Amino acid sequence: MKALVTGAAGFIGSTLADTLTARGIDVIGLDCFTDYYPREVKEHNLAPLRSRPTFAFIEDRLQTVPLDRILDDVTHVFHLAAQAGVRKSWGRDFLTYTTHNVDATQRLLEGVKDRPIERFVYASSSSVYGDAPALPLREDGPCQPVSPYGVTKLAAEHLAVLYHRNHGLPTVSLRFFTVYGPRQRPDMAFHRFLRAARDGEGVTVFGDGRQTRDFTYVDDIVSAMRSAPLSGRPGCVYNVGGGERIALNEVLRLVEAVTARPLRTERQEAQKGDMRDTFADTTAARRDLGFRSTVPLAEGLAREWEWIRGGR
Repeated sequence: MKALVTGAAGFIGSTLADTLTARGIDVIGLDCFTDYYPREVKEHNLAPLRSRPTFAFIEDRLQTVPLDRILDDVTHVFHLAAQAGVRKSWGRDFLTYTTHNVDATQRLLEGVKDRPIERFVYASSSSVYGDAPALPLREDGPCQPVSPYGVTKLAAEHLAVLYHRNHGLPTVSLRFFTVYGPRQRPDMAFHRFLRAARDGEGVTVFGDGRQTRDFTYVDDIVSAMRSAPLSGRPGCVYNVGGGERIALNEVLRLVEAVTARPLRTERQEAQKGDMRDTFADTTAARRDLGFRSTVPLAEGLAREWEWIRGGR
């Protein structure tokens, strides 16, 4: 096995690359260091990987990198590179999202379609669903994104299916539900809440706090990604969720319990593009990938808290 991991300097990509290389798998990491959050955070993610003989890193954009140069002997592609963030995907910034999430995906699919790739695993998002009329969310249910970001992730999913149907490319898409844990992006809620608790600062909470999420620990996400090449059905999409539907207000109380520190919160109106509720039906992932969520929210938060306390 020789894997290409795009977005290898990011939260999930670096965690996946770390896991693969620790098992002796050769990994090529690709990242262009988009400016959505500071480069130094991503460099810190890469630090333990750079010294491993089974890891090679390329800094470049998927839209322009000479793919023939990096795809030789690659057997598996894990495509995590994307422009993140629901709230910034509106207006003139939308071009950034289409460039990184749609154009880049199409170029990568073109680059591998005539190669003997064993699996192409695409990292999608629960944002493709939008505000569905019923929970839990099923893969065969309606997808009506409520953010431009969700639109681009769904478009890339459709591209993966098209390349499977027309070129026989063995693509598998995984819809991630609110991933958290060590290395989490600094703009994400848990990172902001835990850092605020550590530093004694206030934190902004959007909406009434009764919105719910299905939170998924990053190690469970990586476990699903490792299983997808082995037993994921080509052309299929799978939900990957933590199995707990929890309101934001309850999360705030849990953060206070984990940190043993009070949170000072400032409430603001809900933001455009934020989904009201998410909860994954993971029946298909359990059946085909053997997926099981193993880290409950309280334990996962405690692990991320220890990471935040270490200075991140």
